Amino acid sequence: MPTIVMTTQKGGSGKSTLAISLTLAAIRAGHNVRLIETDPQGTVSNWKRRRPYAAPIVEPIYAARELERRLQSLAQDGAVTIVDTAGGETAATNSAIRYSDFCLIPTRPSIADIEATAATLRVIRAWHKPFAYVLNQTPIRAAARLAGAENALGDEAALDAAEIVAKPFIVMRNDHQDALSAGLAVCEHAPGGKSAEEMRALWQWVESQLGNAVAATDEPIIEEFVEIPAIIPKWAALPSFDADSALFLRTPARV
Repeated sequence: MPTIVMTTQKGGSGKSTLAISLTLAAIRAGHNVRLIETDPQGTVSNWKRRRPYAAPIVEPIYAARELERRLQSLAQDGAVTIVDTAGGETAATNSAIRYSDFCLIPTRPSIADIEATAATLRVIRAWHKPFAYVLNQTPIRAAARLAGAENALGDEAALDAAEIVAKPFIVMRNDHQDALSAGLAVCEHAPGGKSAEEMRALWQWVESQLGNAVAATDEPIIEEFVEIPAIIPKWAALPSFDADSALFLRTPARV
């Protein structure tokens, strides 16, 4: 089953909140979902401790070698795996991208945030992985800014924005933070609200990109996590990247 990685080197982009809400949207759509946290800040783990329900299973894995082995194992299971990564360029993030089936790059609709995604995009393309941007924390009324941000993302990736910008955009609303504080996802905290509707639609969009790789089941699998021995990470196998990404950004993203 597919592995979906939330990744960007820019902090404050909302990776953890999106990972949580996307996980619960997928569960409510009938999927078995594993949520893996590779960010030592522990936002997802802290959320899990506040959570009044057993599902989803959250697995904190911070070592690249352990993460590689775990993702290889989960790829053989019947669950969707969603990985929340740390900011910056880390060995664990590289491993998550390497074993992903689809990468989501959350970014706020500002030129500084969009430019900061270039380093993440280089790693994704080094592993030839399909990807999409998620415009996150967007203002409620800012059509011109959002259109400009969408075009800028297309320019950054040297691709048609319609192909690589996820829909819908995720608007900044209090529901997201209120849900996080309560140990809930936004679709549980305010299931009839616009934020919940956006997250359900985002999951449907992701499903459409994955095609037939995701098959819904009757109920989620709940089981204990068993630690698995580590293997040697492949971080050193990646080529080094310089600051000039213009040529690399024109390299096709898929093979």
